[in-house]
Amino acid sequence: MSVFKLRRLFFALALILPAIVYAEDSMIHLSLSDQTRWEYLSDQVMGGVSEGKATFEQANDQPVLRLTGKVSTANRGGFIQARTKLDASLPATTRGVILNVRGNDQTYFVHLRTNGTILPWQYYQASFEVSEDWREVRIPFSGFAPSGRLLRNSLEARSVRSLAVAAFGRDHEADLSVRTVGFY
Repeated sequence: MSVFKLRRLFFALALILPAIVYAEDSMIHLSLSDQTRWEYLSDQVMGGVSEGKATFEQANDQPVLRLTGKVSTANRGGFIQARTKLDASLPATTRGVILNVRGNDQTYFVHLRTNGTILPWQYYQASFEVSEDWREVRIPFSGFAPSGRLLRNSLEARSVRSLAVAAFGRDHEADLSVRTVGFY
């Protein structure tokens, strides 16, 4: 290959690579600094008996959302969660949810509500595992399942309206800390 062709190839790569890196690294972070943007909910809104709370703490000078409590499936219940609404639609190119989490060696969930989740018990759900060490979790939108037959099988990024972290579905003690949350 001639030097001229190599220079053109390197020039073309130099133009393309920053866009690829930017697309891979572009993330939409949801604020944990503004506590008023997060709402605690439990199954008590529908007669359940789960108890808990969402608090905000500091870890290494970073805000951390901590969801703690006792999840009980008694009385048709079984969840506690912290939820935030999105201010704007996500770009169509958004591929999933990213979290930095730790907790008490349990399975937790992300619940997404969309334009199509009209009823209170409708959402898209994906699970993730935590341990006592901080770890990054990436969940692609394809990993979310609808909560019922009335919802589409897959969700579109532009339709997402809220995100919740939840302890859900079984009797257990919940202790989940979230250091960062957003979309990639």
